[in-house]
Amino acid sequence: MTEAHPRHRLDDVIHSPVRLSVVAALAGVEKADFKSLRDAIEVSDSALSKQLTVLEEAGYVEISKDRVGRRPRTWASLTPAGRTALTSHLQALRAIAEQQLPPVADA
Repeated sequence: MTEAHPRHRLDDVIHSPVRLSVVAALAGVEKADFKSLRDAIEVSDSALSKQLTVLEEAGYVEISKDRVGRRPRTWASLTPAGRTALTSHLQALRAIAEQQLPPVADA
């Protein structure tokens, strides 16, 4: 029996380029503040906010808020589920990139 195409293992939540960029950026740090994350992945505040909400609802990102002096600060961190999803998604992408067609039989 033939194995299913690796595209079936892609994670629909993090397949979006912005969400993939967010989880990839968060994978390298314990947590990141909103402004640093926004600047690193080069998106607007509203775009990042929307994508963080999707990731948080999926359980891939945890959002926390605190204050630095009088200023509120929003932090994002990758959850264990988010880390697992990223790893699986990247494995599927690699499998897609490495896939080869079988040789063509001579007629």
